[in-house]
Amino acid sequence: MKKATTILALAGMALMTNLEAADKMKALIIDGQNNHGIWPKTTVMMKSYLEKSGLFTVDVARTAFTWQGDKLIPQYPVKLDHETQALPKPKSDPNFTPTFSDYDLVVSNFGWNAAPWPDATKAALEAYVNDGGGLAVVHAADNSFAEWHEYNRMIGLGGWGDRDEKSGPYVYYDDHGHLVRDTSPGRGGSHGKQHNYLVETRDADHPITKGLPKKWLHAQDELYDRLRGPAENMNVLATAFSDKETGGTGRHEPMLITIEYGQGRVYHTPMGHADYSMECVGFITTFVRGAEWAATGKVTLTEVPEDFPSPTEVKQRKFD
Repeated sequence: MKKATTILALAGMALMTNLEAADKMKALIIDGQNNHGIWPKTTVMMKSYLEKSGLFTVDVARTAFTWQGDKLIPQYPVKLDHETQALPKPKSDPNFTPTFSDYDLVVSNFGWNAAPWPDATKAALEAYVNDGGGLAVVHAADNSFAEWHEYNRMIGLGGWGDRDEKSGPYVYYDDHGHLVRDTSPGRGGSHGKQHNYLVETRDADHPITKGLPKKWLHAQDELYDRLRGPAENMNVLATAFSDKETGGTGRHEPMLITIEYGQGRVYHTPMGHADYSMECVGFITTFVRGAEWAATGKVTLTEVPEDFPSPTEVKQRKFD
């Protein structure tokens, strides 16, 4: 009798767990090619943040190439060049074919110089977002795939990868609070030395930024500047001042961005260089809000955390 009761209790618990999972959205983090050596940990961090929000279950899809230092190393056997004994030039991973349509949200944790995807995989992501899927682009993911026209339309702005004036305008706020679309020639993508910097809300009515302080201090990070791209159907929610004293542009550069692509929604943040950057409560809050907005078009997690940064104090949650 006791054994039967235990079995029924376990079955009930399993049913409850399955029901709870069914109520949650499904997210997929894609990674495997990122010049930032910390990328495996930042994937785990973002997975944890999404799951702890209570909104998502999270899977990870990884390409067959990975970075070791400044080299892209295949994760399967490959022949070296006979004369130079060098690894072959990175190429597309033919087996990287996630089923994006199974998910409410795709989060990209790719980086600079990622090998091109198979054409079918690129077409699948385009169709997924165009048909209403959500996409979140974090930090170096806006360095990837400069030659992929539709990807640049999805992310709005990007850097590096030989991006220049042919990629689209620079977009920033000037000191008078005006949004500027600057078509002058120049490279796309740069940053000064890492530091804490002040994030300033530009659209306080958007669900992602609603209720947050007008200004808050972000933890040590790279402040991306000189980003440029198609910038179509794009809304700059928040900026940070790229101070020339830290090697910046002297302009207010986009830090929280949304883009509409077909029926889909994209949340893009250039923040998140390292684990200590992602430990910032400001990053965590805006990332989870941005993910929910990209997946659904709304934000239900409207409460501002008590430990949210102030304009003068960084607040972090150590990730174990």
